[in-house]
Amino acid sequence: MHAVSHGALAVTDPDLAGWFARRLPEGWFSEPPAVLADRDEILLIGTLDHQSGSPGADPEGPATCAARIDRFREETRDARMRIAQEAEAVFGRRVSWGAACGETRRLFTTLSAPVMTRLRLPERSVLDTLVASGVARSRSDALAWCVRLVAANEDEWLGDLRRALSAVESLRAGGPRLN
Repeated sequence: MHAVSHGALAVTDPDLAGWFARRLPEGWFSEPPAVLADRDEILLIGTLDHQSGSPGADPEGPATCAARIDRFREETRDARMRIAQEAEAVFGRRVSWGAACGETRRLFTTLSAPVMTRLRLPERSVLDTLVASGVARSRSDALAWCVRLVAANEDEWLGDLRRALSAVESLRAGGPRLN
């Protein structure tokens, strides 16, 4: 399982959210799940009720919520797999799951997609420094660390960029059609 970062993971897709809302069993989550997507993966993160019945409460600490997430993961495995298989057939993307309870957030069954890049000596030197210092295990791990660092520190700017991209896509969709 991986912890969910507080930065945006991907683009929220209301059409996907509606599709999943019609298929998720009632009572799984205390509110509609976040549905994030990119071209490779669809990620659902649902908020679980705490045993006290208070949505998202964490009165007994992170260990209680971690146990609640683990129980949810085990108890819903078969149903989540059926929903994921149907969605993968419809959308052609892997479906991953996560859960939140109080301040505890975990992802499970997530996709790790390889990304190819070409770096010149100065950029490779940055990655090699991170590896040599023990911050990262490999160049790949170091590059992922850099991406997480940018996401954590530039969340507002990335949000603005995503909104601008969405506006461009809307304009393209409404533009003239070439035959």
